[in-house]
Amino acid sequence: MSNPKHSLDSLKNPSLLRKQGLINGNWVSASASPSTFDVVNPATLDVLATLPEMNSADAKLAVDAAHEAFKTWKKTTARSRARILRKWSDLMLANQEDLALILTLENGKTLTEAKGEVVYGASFLEWFATQAEMTHGESVPSSNPNQRIVTFKQPIGVAACLCPWNFPIAMITRKCGAALAAGCTTVWKPAGETPLSALALAVLAHEAGFPPGTLNVITSLTTVAEVGEELCKNPKVHKLSFTGSTRVGKLLMQQCSSTLKKLSLELGGNSPFIVFDDAKMSTAVEAAIMAKFRNSGQTCVTANRMFVQSGIYDEFAKALTEKIKTLKVGSGVDDGVFIGPLTHDRAVDKAVSHIEDAKKHGAQVALGGGPKKDVGKGYFLQPTVLTGMTKEMLITREETFAPVVGLYKFETEEEVIERANDCDVGLGSFVVTESMARMWRVAEGLEVGMVGVNLGALSACESPFGGVKGSGFGREGGTQGIDEYLIVKSMLINVAN
Repeated sequence: MSNPKHSLDSLKNPSLLRKQGLINGNWVSASASPSTFDVVNPATLDVLATLPEMNSADAKLAVDAAHEAFKTWKKTTARSRARILRKWSDLMLANQEDLALILTLENGKTLTEAKGEVVYGASFLEWFATQAEMTHGESVPSSNPNQRIVTFKQPIGVAACLCPWNFPIAMITRKCGAALAAGCTTVWKPAGETPLSALALAVLAHEAGFPPGTLNVITSLTTVAEVGEELCKNPKVHKLSFTGSTRVGKLLMQQCSSTLKKLSLELGGNSPFIVFDDAKMSTAVEAAIMAKFRNSGQTCVTANRMFVQSGIYDEFAKALTEKIKTLKVGSGVDDGVFIGPLTHDRAVDKAVSHIEDAKKHGAQVALGGGPKKDVGKGYFLQPTVLTGMTKEMLITREETFAPVVGLYKFETEEEVIERANDCDVGLGSFVVTESMARMWRVAEGLEVGMVGVNLGALSACESPFGGVKGSGFGREGGTQGIDEYLIVKSMLINVAN
């Protein structure tokens, strides 16, 4: 059972707990159906809340509300939008403990990580508040002496923001913060596994001063396909941003083709983590722990394939395994826990299938190897280390999305770059080396959107986040993030006397 000290009943600000969707400033249930779905704690399997199973009709109502609100929101000044965004950020930080508890209970990550995500999520609101006032146009030199050319930027319109369950706070603010800063209105579709965080953010956004209709929230679990199709095909939606699998991203892109929407797709990854012989062992192990075990291995840029140069392969494998043995597994609300449960049962099944496939193809299990059943009835997996990994194994080609480390041995720099690039996605990567020249060569050679050098985290609000190949296109964060929600308009002026 849940610890009463760490339950939704213990929130200091009970108004953050909402169990309905939000359309045009009103908290509503599904319009055409009494269907509901349960939000489950992945550590205990207890039901946290029951929410309305909203459908395409509700999504259409949300789009209509956003479309109407856009008529006035687009005319607000950048300064006024920035003030509301900063107020929203301040409210997030003031409610950090409650937001973190909601996040931990529905997602499973530790309270420490959840508190960090609240701060990280709020940083995007502060960042885009600044960026709102920096959407500059330009004066373009004309070849015609009787003509002047200027450009200016305007909000694109209604933006649909489809967010994943692994970072249910930060993905909302990274997408919607940029959209609202640009002058767009929004429809949020949080993951059905983790909708409570998004609803809590909507409460604070309303308190910060966003007018009705500027943000709308659709809750759904089993109707996600029809809701997504409505958002893709509705002509009033001019922008769609999605974080999730490559398979679903391709489907959404097809559905958006009829209305030629502007898209941002942050899709699947298969991040290589490359350790060279000259790496500092302590740096390599620390970076590997962060890159692999943050959020229990459930991040888009998690280190999926760890390539270790032959000269230190055995030493690194031993040092990493010994460090992993010290990491406590359990409910995210318990003290000292570093690895929480996976968010749903399918994640455990997939991880176990990857482990069994690796063993079948010759990998050795240095640690773990299956579900962890001594910490509760939730979706727990033993932290696992596999050595002797080869190209034929599923882990080489697919995201495992779990606390499973696969160690691959390599000999040369040229070889590891070729092997790292031998996949159809390219989101993140990590390089551990003391050589500045090698750092540049490898970073330039990797077919990815981001490279981390001697560290295990890749994201900051100031840095553009996104990938290449099957990992999608578009960028979130950085100075590029707000441009995803803007159009550039040219004005040519006759100045002849």
